Amino acid sequence: MSESTHEIPVVDLNDLTSPQSDVRAEAAAAVRRAFGHYGLIYIRNHGVDIDLLEKFYDAFLEFTSRSEDDKQKMSTPDIWYQRGWTPPNTEKAVVAGGQPDFKECFFITPYEPADELKQQYPEIYASNIWPENADEFEGSYTELSRQLQQVGVNLLRGCALALGLAPQQFEAAVDGGPHVTRALRYIPLDDEQVDTDILWGEEHTDFNFLTILPGGRFLDPSGERCSKPDPDAGLYLRTRPNEEHPNGKLVQGQTPEGCIVAQVGQQLEIVTGGEFIATPHVIEAPKQPGYSRVAMAHFVHLHAHEQLFPLEPFRTDESVRAYGPPKMVGTYNLKTLIDIGLAPKEAFDRLGYTQYERLDKIRQEEKGGQEEMGGQEEKGGQEAGEPAE
Repeated sequence: MSESTHEIPVVDLNDLTSPQSDVRAEAAAAVRRAFGHYGLIYIRNHGVDIDLLEKFYDAFLEFTSRSEDDKQKMSTPDIWYQRGWTPPNTEKAVVAGGQPDFKECFFITPYEPADELKQQYPEIYASNIWPENADEFEGSYTELSRQLQQVGVNLLRGCALALGLAPQQFEAAVDGGPHVTRALRYIPLDDEQVDTDILWGEEHTDFNFLTILPGGRFLDPSGERCSKPDPDAGLYLRTRPNEEHPNGKLVQGQTPEGCIVAQVGQQLEIVTGGEFIATPHVIEAPKQPGYSRVAMAHFVHLHAHEQLFPLEPFRTDESVRAYGPPKMVGTYNLKTLIDIGLAPKEAFDRLGYTQYERLDKIRQEEKGGQEEMGGQEEKGGQEAGEPAE
């Protein structure tokens, strides 16, 4: 049954579809409480193959141990690093003054995007790319990505139930979205970096709809798996502000045994008019040098053609002011990727009328033609002024 552990509620995913109405209601209440105050919930009976996850981490560590030149073959700045390898110090948290995160990543999508969307949004709906000689990496990663996507879909049915919406409302809205899974390796800090302002992940909110986190592993300086090197390392989240904590309260995540984590993203906060809150979170590095960590995050997105605006039941003067004007999800994603330093600022040019260059070319051609004609007329005038034979 659903319960509260370490303050943050735990929900059994099976309870959200239980034939018993009281069990469903209790699970839905846990979702509403968790996502309304913490923006985060723990999930039991999630269906993710943890043994497969561990095998994947072994394969991922093999990839990250390859040479820089080899990994650069998988780097894709031309599609804003939305597939393949993202080098360290590339992504930046918006509220951190542009400080880059101390991690390297590898992005994939669980399913091949539709051709129409690949044409309209070539970066966020790109096809997967894979390293050479990495069959275990590709196979296990693809399967895990699809399992995590299904967890997200199942939980979104519970979110709809918790908010009194049609059961499939959120599920339908994310169908065909630019979902991505990211494997991460947090870079070890050296002696001079420990106990400075360098973090594994600056405080931020996820810009997608829902984030699923299946857990990771710490590695000691020799690269061997180890327990958490210090009790203060790891994930912290900031709760919804209230009178007692006007800036919210920082709470350390302590995932119960057998559970995984789900977090609210900005898109879900917007469509619920703030009923659910995108939780600001930060990843604290260990206070000892040489330790690293591997982890995974799956990002469920709304379809790029969905409108990003509070749904009618959550549309108030306050929510309209806070989350308006309405915008298309694909446009919102593009803007956010610029904000965090992955997409170039020139990508803004896509948001307006794009045919000015055509008009400018016409003007330049006409101007050039007139100048050429003027030169010919001037030359002709001079010839006309010469004495006739």
